[in-house]
Amino acid sequence: MAMEFSSDVWPDWCPGCGNFGIFTALKQALKEAGVEKEKLILVSGIGCSGKIAHFVNVSGVHTLHGRAIPFATGIKASNPTLHVMVHGGDGDLLGIGMGHFVALGRRNAEILVVVHNNGVYGLTKGQASPTLALGTKTKSQAFPNINQAVNPILLGMAAGYTFLARGYAYNIEHLKRLFVEGLSHRGSGILEIIQPCVTWNNIVTMDWVAQNTYYLKDWDPLLKDLVQANEKKKRIMDLENGEKKALGVFLKDLTKKTHAEMVASINRAYLEHPPAEQNFLANGEMPKLDINRVLQKYSL
Repeated sequence: MAMEFSSDVWPDWCPGCGNFGIFTALKQALKEAGVEKEKLILVSGIGCSGKIAHFVNVSGVHTLHGRAIPFATGIKASNPTLHVMVHGGDGDLLGIGMGHFVALGRRNAEILVVVHNNGVYGLTKGQASPTLALGTKTKSQAFPNINQAVNPILLGMAAGYTFLARGYAYNIEHLKRLFVEGLSHRGSGILEIIQPCVTWNNIVTMDWVAQNTYYLKDWDPLLKDLVQANEKKKRIMDLENGEKKALGVFLKDLTKKTHAEMVASINRAYLEHPPAEQNFLANGEMPKLDINRVLQKYSL
């Protein structure tokens, strides 16, 4: 059961919450992928999903509202040898955090962003989140939702993410495989998880998922050259414009360099001597900075 990845903190989500399935699948994936605890950093945002940083027995950071991605980006940039994963809700990542969500796709840093998508702000009593469909009225809303929904897969594709996948919280075996694939990908990734909120969202239930989703078959997610790019993206758009939501891996783009590789292209010492491993003290004191040498290095 991969109990070595369970912390001593008791998970206090509502009974039946989809987060339990995500938590179980994640632990199994970490064990199957052979991820070292000391090499994984889990960064979370606010809300119900944000609590997961306390429940997984790895180094973690429970950050501010909408700021999990920049925290994670700073960690990965300072030590590119680490596995870095973000867990956040649809409201956290696609509401106040949307600017950072887009920026990570542009950079293609090796970070897997896990979107716990339940369509509502669960911890604050079920208000409509950015992913709730237009016209939908859940049990805590006085009126149907008046805003258009955000699609995490299409937004991620437009932003430049190189791994796109969607899973379902109650299908732990399938979700585990998606975690394993996402963790092994070299580049920025999105794993959207349909995560029923049994307390506040009475629309996206187990029955709704059974009737409105299907699993991808005979679909090749690999993109190996730019010639295929437009056609691949068009086919993903066609999938997402269908009546039912597809579950599986949509895209594994192998054509782009990672953020670390791009940094190394202008700083050859970056990968061998990343910031986290550098000794900034000289004889126990901060060294003096020769600003002229710095300016000379970067002058044209």
